Amino acid sequence: MSILLLLQTRRQLTARELADELEVSLRTIYRDVEALAAAGVPVYADQGRAGGYRLVEGYRTRLTGLTEQEAAALFLVGMPGPAAALGLTAQTNAAELKLLAALAPDQRDRAGRLKNRFHLDMPAWYADAETSPHLSAVADAVLHDRRIKVRYRRWSAPREVDRVLEPHGLVLKSGSWYVVAATETGMRTYRVSNILELTPTDEQFTRTGDFDLPQFWQDHLQYFDQARFTAEAVVRVSASLAGRMYDVSFPPLVAAVAAATPDPDGSVVVTVPIESIGNAAASFARFGQSLEVLEPPELRAELAALARILLDLYES
Repeated sequence: MSILLLLQTRRQLTARELADELEVSLRTIYRDVEALAAAGVPVYADQGRAGGYRLVEGYRTRLTGLTEQEAAALFLVGMPGPAAALGLTAQTNAAELKLLAALAPDQRDRAGRLKNRFHLDMPAWYADAETSPHLSAVADAVLHDRRIKVRYRRWSAPREVDRVLEPHGLVLKSGSWYVVAATETGMRTYRVSNILELTPTDEQFTRTGDFDLPQFWQDHLQYFDQARFTAEAVVRVSASLAGRMYDVSFPPLVAAVAAATPDPDGSVVVTVPIESIGNAAASFARFGQSLEVLEPPELRAELAALARILLDLYES
């Protein structure tokens, strides 16, 4: 079947190319091509340096059915990194081959051009994709509606907790995997890399009937931003910093400066949402004298204390 689909997709391949692609011996290729011919498949060999195995022009097999795993892996075609992380590399490769084999030649050529000219790279700059030894087990539980028992490390005390999860979906966000799962307290989101231990179970659960993973994730992001920004700060941004906002990786500040009207000297005074006094102090300190916090007083005091700590550390 693999030989048949490869020949239908790529038109002509040598025995060596087939052997390398399928990771088998040349003897196996010769034997299987003979078996195809004996089964009535019109495969023949062109002799010479530019020769190879071909199918009779116009012949197309209809035996391109996807297996259950290949169909499940279709959404990862074109994303080799996530496919490998989920342990579905072989399935995505097979699904892609069958999809290409089902296309007409001109459609197949266009699909090949798109694959070679567009690439999706998920992780953010200066960050590597997270890895977790439990990701494939979580994915298996998601696909088969099975409960899992996990020991999870969270941000607040107690740091390590035990949970029984009913995983409804996986989300890949900027190189990090998150599992959306039903618990005793409702639907929650867990970072897969923070799962310390995982025990699979044979217990099936009934999925929430109206659960919509994309909609849940969008609602979760909106709630996260609302819960994350608990206060505001008024800051003065210098003309030089305001002029290079394209280099600043602080979206709330970038958006505020873009919407502001500069003063005559080019500086701008803007109001920026912040998560906490400590977090804002660490974020603003990196801009040095190019950014001055005007309000609240607690944030000014925190920055002054941070400056004194650094001065005491480095002055000697």
